[in-house]
Amino acid sequence: MADLLSVPLKKPSDVDIITPLKNLIQSRYSTADNPENCAEAVNEFSKLRSNAIWKAFEKFESSLEIIYGYYDQLVALESKIPAQELTVPFKWKDAFDKGNIFGHKASLTIASLSFEKVCILFNIAALQSAVASAQSVENDDGLKLAAKLLQQAAGIFSHLKSTVMLAIQQDPTPDLNPDTLGALSQLMLAQAQEMFVHKAMHDNMKESIVARLAAQADELYAECLRTFQRENLRNIWDKDWISMIGGKQAAFSAVAELHQALVCKEKKAIGEEITRLRVAIEKFKAAQSRSGKSLFSDLLNKAERNLAEVEKDNDFIYHERVPDYKSLELIGKAPLAKILPVQERMSQGFKDLFTSLVPVAVHQALASYDLRKTEIVNTEITKLRESTQELNGILASLNLPAAIEVTDSNTGLPPSILEKAQNVSGLGGISALRQMIEELPESLKRNQDILDETDRILNEEKAADDSLRQQFKERWTRTPSDKLTEMFRSNAAKYRQIINNAVEADKLVQNKFTTHKPMMELLSKSPAELETSLPSGNGGNVENSSSVATLRSLMEEVETIKAERDAIESELKSATTDMKDKFLIALSKDGEINEPALSYQTLGQTYGSLQKQVAESLERQKSLIDRIRAAHQQFSAERGSTTGGREAMMCQLAAAHDVFRDLLNNLKEGTKFYNDLTQLLVTFQNKVSDFCFARKTEKEELLKDLTQESSRSTPAAPPATPSYYSDPKPANSSPTASGGLAPQPAAPGQVPPNLPYPVYVQGMPVPYGTPGAAAAAYNTYVSPPMPQGYNPYGTWPGNYQNYQAGYPPGTYPPGTYPQQPPQQPQQPAYRPPW
Repeated sequence: MADLLSVPLKKPSDVDIITPLKNLIQSRYSTADNPENCAEAVNEFSKLRSNAIWKAFEKFESSLEIIYGYYDQLVALESKIPAQELTVPFKWKDAFDKGNIFGHKASLTIASLSFEKVCILFNIAALQSAVASAQSVENDDGLKLAAKLLQQAAGIFSHLKSTVMLAIQQDPTPDLNPDTLGALSQLMLAQAQEMFVHKAMHDNMKESIVARLAAQADELYAECLRTFQRENLRNIWDKDWISMIGGKQAAFSAVAELHQALVCKEKKAIGEEITRLRVAIEKFKAAQSRSGKSLFSDLLNKAERNLAEVEKDNDFIYHERVPDYKSLELIGKAPLAKILPVQERMSQGFKDLFTSLVPVAVHQALASYDLRKTEIVNTEITKLRESTQELNGILASLNLPAAIEVTDSNTGLPPSILEKAQNVSGLGGISALRQMIEELPESLKRNQDILDETDRILNEEKAADDSLRQQFKERWTRTPSDKLTEMFRSNAAKYRQIINNAVEADKLVQNKFTTHKPMMELLSKSPAELETSLPSGNGGNVENSSSVATLRSLMEEVETIKAERDAIESELKSATTDMKDKFLIALSKDGEINEPALSYQTLGQTYGSLQKQVAESLERQKSLIDRIRAAHQQFSAERGSTTGGREAMMCQLAAAHDVFRDLLNNLKEGTKFYNDLTQLLVTFQNKVSDFCFARKTEKEELLKDLTQESSRSTPAAPPATPSYYSDPKPANSSPTASGGLAPQPAAPGQVPPNLPYPVYVQGMPVPYGTPGAAAAAYNTYVSPPMPQGYNPYGTWPGNYQNYQAGYPPGTYPPGTYPQQPPQQPQQPAYRPPW
C-alpha cells in the first residue's frame, strides 16, 4: 500500500427526517395525486441517509457507491425544495477534533439541506482518500483507482472551499474552514501526482519522464507543506501529518534527482551524475528522518550503489570535474494530476425518489403566475360586483321593478317584493345572517389567540437568550435572537395588520346589518305579515302606459345583464391553465424560465376575452341607467301622485334584500377567510415553535460546552472553614483570611440554565433544528400567502387593502398552504379555542 494520508470522516448524528419532509411535501409541494408514493419515497430517503452516513466508516470501495447515491438524492431534492425549507437539525462533528477526557467534540448543527450536502460531500472526499490509501502501488488497477479518487477528492475539497460559507452562512467547524479545505485539496492533488510517479516507475517509463513527474510531486508537496505549517492550520492536523508531508517532499525531490542522474548516465555526463546522486542520497535520508519511515529505501540503496560505481569510474577513467549542484539545470516538471470538477451525477444508475416534485424554478414561476392570475380575477370580479351593487341601489331608490308590477291578488304585494321575501326566507332569513355575524368575534378571537401565542413564544425565546448572554457575556457566542427572528416578527406584524383591517371590515358588516335590520326582519316574515306591515296605498297597480312598457323592457335587460355577469364571474373563477407543463418545457429547453413573458401570454389568452366582456358590460350599464332614469321620470309624470309611504317602504325592502344577499355572500367568504387564516397562523406558529425548539437544542449544547470548559479550567474550590474551627486572627479578619471562602452573592441578572421553552410534542412538525448564526436561512422564511379567492371585504372602505398587498409577501403560489387544518398535537403548546 502507498503511504498516503487519508482524511478522517465527519461523524454524523441520527435525525428524524421522515416527519418534516413528509409534512413539507404534503403541505407545500403537494403530491396529493399520489400520496402513497410520497410516503414511500420519504421512507426510502431516510433509509438511504442512515445507510450512507454509517457505511462510510467501513472505508470500502463499495461504500462509495452508497454515499454517492445519497448525495445525488440530496442534489435532486435541493433542486425541488429550497435548502432552508427542510429545516431538520443536521448535526455533524468536526473531523479532526478527537475530543478529550470530558468527551467534548466540536460540532455544528444547522437546519438546512445545504449543510447536510456540504458534510456529505466532505465525507465523500474523505472516503475517497481512505479507499485510495488502501490501494497497492504494485498493482496497475490500484494505481489507476487511487489516482482517480485522489483527483476527485481534490476537486471536492476545492469546490467546498469556494462554496461552504455561502451554504452554511455562519462560522464553520475547523474542518470546514475554507483554508482547511484548500489545504486538503492541495494534499489530495500532491498524492494524486505521487500515484502517477509510481505508475511511471511501475511501467518502466523513460527516466526523464519519471524525473519530471517526481519533480512536479516535489513542488506540490512543498506547496502543501507551506500551507499545512500556517499558524491558523498547524494545530488542526494529526501531529505526524506535517512530518509525513515534509518527508514526501524530500523523497520525491530525491526520486527526481536519482532518475535525472540516470539520464546523465545515458548521456555520459559523469560529473553531473555524481552531483545528482549525492544530492539524491542526502534527500532520501532526510525524507526518512523527517517522516520516521523508510521511504523509498530500495531507491536509496540503488543510489548509493550507483554513486559508488560512478565515483570509482570517474577516479580511474574519466576524471571529470564534479559541478556544484546550484549550477545544474533545473529538472523539468510534468503535471499530470489535475483537480477534477465535482460530477453532476456520482452514482451509477441513479433513480430520483421524488420524481413527482417539480424544480424550485417551476414553483417560483407558478407562484408568480398565480399571483398575476389572482390579481386579474379579483380585479374583474370587483368591477362586476361594484357595478351590480350600483345598479341595484339605483333600482331600489326608484322602487323598480315593484312600482310597475301588478299587485298580487292574494297577498296584495308586487311580485318582485314577494319574490325577494321568499328568497330571504329560503336562505334562512335574518336569523341565519345574525348567527353568522355572531360567529365572527369567535373566529377573530381564535386567530388573535394564535398570533398572541406566537408572539409570546418569540418573546420567551428572546428573553432566555438575552438573559444567558448577560450571564456569560462574550462566551455566549451564538447569534442573537433579534437577528434570527427579524422575518418572523415582520410577518407577525403583517398578520396582525391583516387582522386589524379585518376587524374594521367586520364593523362595516355590523353597521350595514344594523342599518337594514328592520327591513330584513320584514322580508323574513310571511307574505301576510309583510303586507300588514306595509302602509296602505295604490301599491303597484298601474295602467299599461308606454312608460310602463318601456320600464318593463328595461327590467328585462337588467335581469339579462345580471345573468351575464354571473356567468362571467363563474368563468373567471373556473378558468384554469396548467402552467406546470409549460414551465417545465421552458426550463428543459432554455435552462431558465421567462415567467413574465409566458404568464402574460397565457393570461391574455385565458382572460383577455373575459376582460373584454366585463368592460362591455360596464359600458352597457351606463347607457341602461340613463334609459331607466328617463323612462322612470316619464312614468312618474304619467302616474301623478301616489301614496309615498308605501312606495318608500318598498324601496327600503328592495334595498334590504340586496344588502341581505351581499352580506350573506360576503359573510360566507369572510368565514372561509378566517378559517383559512387560522390554518396559516397555525402553520406560522408551528414554524416559530420549531425554531424555538431548535434554539433550545443549540442553547443546551452551548451550555454543556461552557460547563465542560469551566470544569476543565477552574480548579475545585476548597471547602469552607468549619464553624467549630477557630484560629486566632485579627478582629477584622474575614472568612477568606482564615482559609475558607466567603459566600459569593449571585451575579446580577443571573438565571438558572433551565429556562422555559416551548416543549416539542407529538404531532407537531419535527423541529427545524439549531439555526446557529445562519440568519439568512431563517430570514428567508416566507409565510404562505393568504387564501386564494375573492376578497370578501375588498369592495368596502377600510378593507385590508386587498390581500395581495396586505399579507406577508411569498414566493409560493396561493393555495399551497395545507387545504386541511394541520394535524393537532396531543398536548399542544397552544390549545385553539375551536
